[in-house]
Amino acid sequence: MSSRVAKLQKTIPNLINNPVAHRALGSGNKVCNRRLAKELAGKTVLITGGSSGIGLETACQAGAAGANVILVARGVEKLEEAKRLVELTGAECAIYSCDLSNSEACAQLVEKVVAEHGGVHVLINNAGRSIRRSIHHSLDRFHDFQRTMDINYFGAIQMIMSLLPVMSEQGYGRVINVSSIGVQANAPRFSAYVASKAALDAFSRCIASEVKHNNIRLTNVFMPLVRTPMIAPTKLYNSVPALTTEQAAQLVLRPLVTKQKKISTPLGSFAEIAYDISPRSIDWVQNLAYRLFPDSDARNKDGSRKELSAAGRIFARLSKGVHW
Repeated sequence: MSSRVAKLQKTIPNLINNPVAHRALGSGNKVCNRRLAKELAGKTVLITGGSSGIGLETACQAGAAGANVILVARGVEKLEEAKRLVELTGAECAIYSCDLSNSEACAQLVEKVVAEHGGVHVLINNAGRSIRRSIHHSLDRFHDFQRTMDINYFGAIQMIMSLLPVMSEQGYGRVINVSSIGVQANAPRFSAYVASKAALDAFSRCIASEVKHNNIRLTNVFMPLVRTPMIAPTKLYNSVPALTTEQAAQLVLRPLVTKQKKISTPLGSFAEIAYDISPRSIDWVQNLAYRLFPDSDARNKDGSRKELSAAGRIFARLSKGVHW
């Protein structure tokens, strides 16, 4: 065990565990409320997956900054509760129930939103499905890949494409896609999820130059692990570091102030560079992580759930933010 831990500590550079580098994940880089209020005052912000987690916290922060908020999700009861919370900030909030994996439902949603609100200035594609399963356990589950693409990719680009004409007519549009650090770090067991987010990233980068003259900007936020209901089923995440939803929402709203095309953490940026420089070395590190972290449904022979080892906990601390 000690030799494995020693290898981990030598493999991961000090940058990853540097508190200064991680200020981007905490209160040190909070979006300036005054500048955000100036950007959002009177504007309409539509947030998918807005009934809980990152989406709900983003809605509350946007509402507090003066935006008119539109929340989209499937569950009506959760939407109604989210609406109540957003309105406590003093903002106007409208809710719409929609299955974003249904392209016809997406088109009808946008038509209704435009008719009732006159337009949307900011679209935040936050709704998503995450699947943590190794490829060896996915060979007979091709439908998992299809369902993940339906919501994470096709649902998101349907919303973008439906709102582009409105944003072009307004002469203003901001599209913020909540992506994943897994796209940068090539996280094992997340091939379905990461591929869908990578597709959305590529789509957004390709069309960005086509809509720039209409004053429409697209930003991808490569989000690290966040403590939300989405990760709750994976019990091992209870013992690894994660952002709060408040910190995550600050990352989502930051490009409205900074005009950045890409929001990343120090670890995410390092992972991209490291893979470009030495992909074989990164494969070694990723394989080590794959073997350290058990499957989501892994159990011992007596039926008890396998716990994360000491080496796994150290690895999780050193690679803070990556969802292994």
